[in-house]
Amino acid sequence: MTNLSPLQVERLKYQPKLPSSLAEGISKLTCTEGNATESVANQAEIKDLFKNTYGKPTVTFNSSSSARDLEQRNVGVILSGGQAPGGHNVIAGLYDALKQANPNNKLYGFLGGPSGIIEGKYVEFDDKFIDAYRNTGGFDIIGSGRTKLETEEQFQSSWEVCKKLNISAVVIIGGDDSNTNAAMLAEWFVAHNANIQVIGCPKTIDGDLKNEQIEISFGFDTATKTYAELIGNIERDANSAKKYWHFIKIMGRSASHVALEAALETQPNITLISEEVETKKMSLKSIIDYMTDIIVRRSQNGKNFGVAVIPEGLIEFIPEMGQMIANLNDIVTTLEKDSKYMNADDAEKFSIIENTLSSENAKVFASLPVLIKSQLLMDRDPHGNVQVSKIETEKLLISMIQERLNTLKAEGKFKGKFSAQSHFFGYEGRCAFPSNFDADYCYSLGYNAFALISFGLTGYLSSVRNLTAPAAQWIAGGVPLTMMMNMERRNNKMKPVIKKALVELDGPVFKQLADNREDWAMNERYLFPGAIQYFGPSSVCDITTRTLALEQSSKLLNV
Repeated sequence: MTNLSPLQVERLKYQPKLPSSLAEGISKLTCTEGNATESVANQAEIKDLFKNTYGKPTVTFNSSSSARDLEQRNVGVILSGGQAPGGHNVIAGLYDALKQANPNNKLYGFLGGPSGIIEGKYVEFDDKFIDAYRNTGGFDIIGSGRTKLETEEQFQSSWEVCKKLNISAVVIIGGDDSNTNAAMLAEWFVAHNANIQVIGCPKTIDGDLKNEQIEISFGFDTATKTYAELIGNIERDANSAKKYWHFIKIMGRSASHVALEAALETQPNITLISEEVETKKMSLKSIIDYMTDIIVRRSQNGKNFGVAVIPEGLIEFIPEMGQMIANLNDIVTTLEKDSKYMNADDAEKFSIIENTLSSENAKVFASLPVLIKSQLLMDRDPHGNVQVSKIETEKLLISMIQERLNTLKAEGKFKGKFSAQSHFFGYEGRCAFPSNFDADYCYSLGYNAFALISFGLTGYLSSVRNLTAPAAQWIAGGVPLTMMMNMERRNNKMKPVIKKALVELDGPVFKQLADNREDWAMNERYLFPGAIQYFGPSSVCDITTRTLALEQSSKLLNV
């Protein structure tokens, strides 16, 4: 790397903290097994699909005074899925643990995600290579990708590549889909006596890969702090200019953890939570009425400004929209094979769609602005679903609220002004410099991944717990990937996948928002978190997310 900023220079020097058990070294570890596990749902189906890796116990590591003899090992590592701050430190921690265990060990990085192990594209890491990426954001050290590992041919190719490099373990760093890949690959390797272990590491800024053993996925801390800084800046601007409503769509397709955390850190006037919308069966109209009511009431107090936070995936959680999109996903897959449809202009496509959808879904589609219709017909994601990040939900809400306010104004029920600005915060948080928490956590996850490898385990997810305590008190171990799985429909087929953790409406995090919602709606209780701090008092630099703090304190109260 050249042309380093002063912050880059200093961050490269940062030495991440480890749990005390791991700090003694890989050879001085003992492994304690917990109880046998089962999947979160669909136990019979998951057990049948993972005959060799299902039902394994959780494990916990402790330090020992005696040392184990460790054989030489070659390990491969893959970055999979979207970027998240701290990925480089997972690799650095894995590398350091591997070299600490045996200086002759080798770490290979597969290039471009899972396709790298299939196609045999790789680099071998050395000290100089790794040192240039310590404590940095991004996945550029080896790149990432979204290739699914699911076919016999892909598994066979991966095995051949591993045999060529004498690799006996593979670490997959990714989210729920990526770690589903890890579970599939682990099962295949065991079934074929390949003698290759597979370990996963929990990554996703969406925060939806968690359970009792995985308290938080890496990247969530840094990303939410980054978004909170931006929202806080906008709140300050809104309160200064006092003439704009800012509608901020924020990352999080399947779960609203990011929006909820950012809201708790900044206290905007309106925060929509997708899971609440779905549970309460809120229609698009009821959402518009709810937001319009706050806008009107603030205007009556002379406040024609405010800030609204909207989760990226909201549109799919609105019942009539979700049903329409599901219907749309099914028919678009077929229509894309029809040359008449593919050669049609947008207006003709809309007409074909409306004539193909069920009558109720056709009405919903027809009611939408042209911009939203077009975005709904964009290329699908690898699962055949609409790419909600490309749907400008924030603009849809602005448009519909404006229409509603125009009606109220004509009826003499609204005398204020409404001028809106739209924003989408997504990529801004994915590759930020990792916070001290994520730098430490990720390094520990990677180091811990090699600990799992050293005990011959496979089909496990690296787990580091007790995360609200100082790093030395963190608890290292592993959780079987199959424990987190259920069956879901993907591309019209039922498949095993790691179940996403959604916002719990009866949990302490959402309750914090619900208890303060009305006060924040009508008053400017804005908080301004500012930029992530890396140097200074622990109370500023090592502060955890509100989500993690509330969830862990609630567990302690319930013990």
